[in-house]
Amino acid sequence: MATYPIDGACQCGGVRYRLLAEPLMVVACHCKECQKLSTSAFSLTAVVRTEDIEFQGEMKEWRRTAESGNMNGAKFCPGCGNRIYHFNPDEPDKIKLKPANLSDTSIIQPQAHVWVSEKQAWFPIPDGVQTFDTQP
Repeated sequence: MATYPIDGACQCGGVRYRLLAEPLMVVACHCKECQKLSTSAFSLTAVVRTEDIEFQGEMKEWRRTAESGNMNGAKFCPGCGNRIYHFNPDEPDKIKLKPANLSDTSIIQPQAHVWVSEKQAWFPIPDGVQTFDTQP
């Protein structure tokens, strides 16, 4: 069991943050966009309340329209390029943290795998984890 707060930082240390409470959920996304982002088979996301996280340092922003029509924003470090979190401007009460840069990564245990219709065939999803063909 993780002890909070948990600190996190980008690769160069220009952006630092502190996660104050347990995420609402952790999800692995297998969509093609997340494969591009992670340069791997999927991307990990910890959905957290905005009130449960504190940031320090300058971040740049990039946005794209998701397949659903929702705006998908991203905040990243301008120094090293690490993605820090994603957000939907229409849902300001939560963000989608990229948790692999936490000092304690034991919280990264996906409760669901989404967009499995686009997953890499070689990756097996663990038994007992919820799956969704697209975005639930």
